Amino acid sequence: MAVQALYYSERDGLEMALKHPDTMLFSSKAEADARDKVLELAEEITQFLQARVEGMDEAMAEKAALAIAEEKDLFGKALKKPSLLNEQAQPDSD
Repeated sequence: MAVQALYYSERDGLEMALKHPDTMLFSSKAEADARDKVLELAEEITQFLQARVEGMDEAMAEKAALAIAEEKDLFGKALKKPSLLNEQAQPDSD
């Protein structure tokens, strides 16, 4: 019987990672660390949005912030070419 180590971000928590193993459990520490960095960025963006966008509730700020953080490379490129934001395929609605 083989043993495989799995990693998860502490920001997600083990319970959440086990509920969503396809997206929150990783086979390497580097992948889990990368997820942790996305979540850290999302937390900062959430605070920014709540401070700057009047009337934005916490839940909406968190969803928007996570979407931005997960696509940070795209947003970085879009600073030079804004049309890139909408050239990507539209995400599935939740």
